[in-house]
Parts: sequence; structure tokens; C-alpha cells
Amino acid sequence: MNIKRAKEEIRNTVKAYLAEDESGRPLISRVHQRPVLLIGAPGIGKTAIMEQTAHECGIALVAYTMTHHTRQSALGLPQICREEFDGRQYAMTEYTMSEIIASIYRKEKETGLKKGILFIDEINCVSETLTPVMLQFLQEKMFGSHRVPDGWVICAAGNPPEYNRSVREFDVVTLDRVKKIEVEPDYAVWREYARSAGIHGSILAYLDARQENFYKVERTPEGQHFVTARGWEDLSELMKAYEKTGLAIDDEVIGEYLQDPNIAEDFANFLTMYRKYEELYNVTDILSGKQSEQVDVRVGQAPFDERVSIVSMILSGLHRAFAEAWISDRSTDILFGVLKKVQKEGVKGAFAKRAREETDSLRHQRLASGMSREEETADDLALSQLEKWNAALAGRNFETAEQEFDFLRGEFSVVTSQREGALDAAGKKLVNAFTFLERHFAPAGVPGPEMVLFVTELAAGYYSLWFIETQGSEQFDHYNAMLKVDAGREKLQDRIRAASLL
Repeated sequence: MNIKRAKEEIRNTVKAYLAEDESGRPLISRVHQRPVLLIGAPGIGKTAIMEQTAHECGIALVAYTMTHHTRQSALGLPQICREEFDGRQYAMTEYTMSEIIASIYRKEKETGLKKGILFIDEINCVSETLTPVMLQFLQEKMFGSHRVPDGWVICAAGNPPEYNRSVREFDVVTLDRVKKIEVEPDYAVWREYARSAGIHGSILAYLDARQENFYKVERTPEGQHFVTARGWEDLSELMKAYEKTGLAIDDEVIGEYLQDPNIAEDFANFLTMYRKYEELYNVTDILSGKQSEQVDVRVGQAPFDERVSIVSMILSGLHRAFAEAWISDRSTDILFGVLKKVQKEGVKGAFAKRAREETDSLRHQRLASGMSREEETADDLALSQLEKWNAALAGRNFETAEQEFDFLRGEFSVVTSQREGALDAAGKKLVNAFTFLERHFAPAGVPGPEMVLFVTELAAGYYSLWFIETQGSEQFDHYNAMLKVDAGREKLQDRIRAASLL
């Protein structure tokens, strides 16, 4: 199955294992809660879906890569103890607590969460001395004499043997005690994630035209050549950092992440062309509504792959605007929730207490499981504002709760104005983008494939869809109804691939 379907199945499994009946007992008894064993090619996103699942379910995550561990760290250290049997003392060996089990209790203490996912990666690539430990873990949910605490769902991941010489096959006894899920690379599914994650526009434009280069692992006489989803995402992060710091990306840097010489060279050539398009088509001007006769002429003469790149650049610009609006909206909601509690309590000094509670809650959430960069940014923005207001209240020494709240209400009005400004800016950019695309890619109101691509990607992106659903867009509704983008997506992608071969 693809990674999206696998994530859905893991999420459903976690919910089922943690569900309880009226008396508080698990609906599925512990003995029948099979550990999830996720088998898939390296770099496909197995760890990422565990982080996302834990975050979406509101539970903690403890993750370990087993190739970094020894028998002692996984099992615990042996120690001699004494016990009496039939009036006689015997020396016995016990094991100290496993580092992994200890991490679960530590995570519970840090976050206050008593439920979570224990994720063990590369479980079938451990050393020979660790193999029995891993088999016991999957079969009995224990490391040595220490069991995984109740409320923790066991998930493990490994690579198929064709990708790793260190893979050890599990026997039937073990496999009959796990819930095995096999996952395959799927560009269409990854692209949904990539747009929301802000993957660099040049990478998306390139892979739209050359989907066969999304994932590749092979052995050649010259060595191993591979390109993975992880490689594309890490390259994207590097490219964005290099751009902000004024550093140059060349084919050698690309080859450090795309370890297939042909694909690395092909993307490097494409990137050079993409940079040229960025200079020719100033997306900032397009999104601000500025018209250029020179750009209009160029678009009219552009080949299909160049027009697709234009759409990709516009989408990247909109993604940043939508994400900024989402961040502002989320941080404002957090502050509003605190102020509602303060108003309801109606006691002088209530804000300091509520701000401290919210700060602890947000920090616990961050420790519990993976959060997106946008979520962390929004939370940091809210925390900073809470600290600022707290300091301001301490310096003013208001006499009554009403005076304190009036001050906070005034400060909050500034935050809401900033939120409205971010939403308004994103809305204007969306209108300007549609106006530009309509002028060039929807003559006489008939949308071309470029407009289909644009509307399709708006419908697939998390932040774009959030913005449209909460703020509305008549232009999107018009074209979405006209195009029925879901039905046309596959044909459009076929045309993009065909055009790239011309």
C-alpha cells in the first residue's frame, strides 16, 4: 500500500488499541494487541508517519533506531541478586531497566501523557546479539524482565532485504504475532504532503515532469545509486537555507543528496532553467497585482514545461502567504483561549496563572510528539506574546481585575489586527494569482491545463485549502466546480510528462 494508506491504518490501529469499554478496560486485550511492523524501502517516510500519527492522536512518541544500540542498552545491564527458595538462598542474574523502557517513563514525566507510541526503527537490521532481544520484544512486548507500560502501542519498521544486506528474516512464530504492513513509494501521495510541507517549488516542478525520478534504489558495478523521498525533502531544506544565506547550489551539492549521478545532473540542469524563470517572471510582482507587458509577451511564447514552472512558482509564493496567515490565526486562537479563561475567572492576577498553564501545556505538546515548523512557529509566537503581556501587567500594578482585563483586551486587539492583515494579504495574493492565470491560461473563460494544475494544487494543499474553506474564494469555487479537478488530475499529469519529453 502507499504511505498515506499505511498512515491511516496505523492511526486506526492506535485508536483501537487505546479504546476502552465502560469499565475502563481495553477493547482489545493486551495479549491481542499485535505490534505494528511497517516494512518499506529506506527514506520512504516511515518515521514521519509515526510522528504525525502520534501528534494527531494527541499521544506521546518515543523513537529509537536499533542499529545504534547494543544488547546492554536495549536489554539492560546484568546484576547479581539473591532470592530464597525452600529456605536456601540462591544467586541470580537480573537486568537493570532497559534504556528504552526508561525513556518511556521519562517521556510520561516530561509530558504528563500516559499513552503513546514506542517506535523501533530498523528492527530487522540489528546485530546478531540483539536479534533474540528484538524477537522477545515483538512476541512478548518486553525488554528483558521489563514490559512496555500499558497504554503504549508498539510500532516497528524495517527495510526489505533487497535494500539492506544486514536484514534478518523474521520467523513465522514472530510474524504471526505482528500486524505487518508493507508500503511502497508513491509520488502522488508524497506530493500532497510535499506541498503542505513547503518543499521547494523547483523540486515539485521537476518531479511533476519526471515522476520516475522520485524514488530509485539500485546496485550498479560502480556502487549503489539511490534517490529517496527523504533525500528530496532534505535537499529542499538545504536549498531554502542556502537561498536565505546567499550560498550557491551546484551539481556537486545536489549529488550529496540525490545519490544517482544521472538524476542529480538532470535536476541540476533543470534548476538552472528554473532560476532563469524566477528572474524572468517576478512572482512577487505577479502576486502583488503588477502587470508587465514584457512578462505577458514571454508567457504567450513559453513552451508548456515553462508555463508549468510559472504555476509552480506562483503556488510556492501563495503557500508562504497561506502558511503565514495560518500561523497568525493559530497563535491568535491560543491567546483568545487564555483570555476567555481569565475573563471567566474574573480574579485579579488570574492572567499570570493561566499564562503559565498554557505555556506548560504547549511545551508538553512539543515534547510529546513531532510538530510541524508552522505549528512550532505559531506556538512560539503565542508564548512570546504571553510573556510580553505578563511583564506589562507586572509593571503596571492595576488595582482591579477589570482594569487588568481592559489592558489585555487592548493588547489583544493589536494581535487580531495583525491576524486580519495576514489573512487580507493572502487573500489579495490569491485574487492576483487567479487574475494573472486567467489572463494567460483561461482565454475566453476556458481553462487550460495550467489552470487545472493550479486549482488542483490549491485543493490538495493543507494551508491553501484551510484558507479557502475559512475565508472563501469565488474564483476557486468557480473553477473547481467547472473542472472537477479530481477527475482531471491523472490526465493532466500524463500531459505534463509527455510535454517534458518533447
